Amino acid sequence: MPSRPQPETLFIDGPAGRLEALLEAPAVVPSKGVALICHPHPQQGGTMQNKVAHTLARAFYRSGYTALRFNFRGVGKSAGEYDEARGELADALACVDYLQQRWPQAPFWLSGFSFGAAIAINAAIERRPHGLISIAPAVYRFANNLDKQPDCPWLIVHGDTDELVPIEETIQWVNDMEPGPELDIFEDTGHFFHGKLNELRETVTNFVANHDD
Repeated sequence: MPSRPQPETLFIDGPAGRLEALLEAPAVVPSKGVALICHPHPQQGGTMQNKVAHTLARAFYRSGYTALRFNFRGVGKSAGEYDEARGELADALACVDYLQQRWPQAPFWLSGFSFGAAIAINAAIERRPHGLISIAPAVYRFANNLDKQPDCPWLIVHGDTDELVPIEETIQWVNDMEPGPELDIFEDTGHFFHGKLNELRETVTNFVANHDD
């Protein structure tokens, strides 16, 4: 695999002002598709530089996709203030619109970690992506009142010793859905996947490859 070029820094017009973003495009032109990565909770130190968000970007890049990370409103150089997940969903949808306008024919994936995973789940219902990746999704706080589930290939990855988002919550939530997503539980793994980021990257890469048609 060739070395990754430096990400392109850009700003996307969002509903509360400009959103700071990083775009990583593979050397292959055109790429297989595009992917959006949503970061953890803005009020708990979450940014697009988070290691799990970065790992998601690496997985999509390695899979031949153009990966877009962005900072929610009020984070980094993004304008606006935290808005209890409502505005953050609007931010994510604005980034999806940017990707679809720039690459209108490209398949697109949604993904996220923790708070960002819940936002991506809600965005997937609005925009119907080609696929969805949810890492330790904070579903009971931010995605528990869905009228329907995303209609696409969907992977949830969760650590069995998650100290912030209990695995039991995710299992119960998944069991209430039909047919529901694929759930991959990592053993001896906490919320931030310390020591498991390479394994996480490979898991995501394999799922994308298996749903790449």
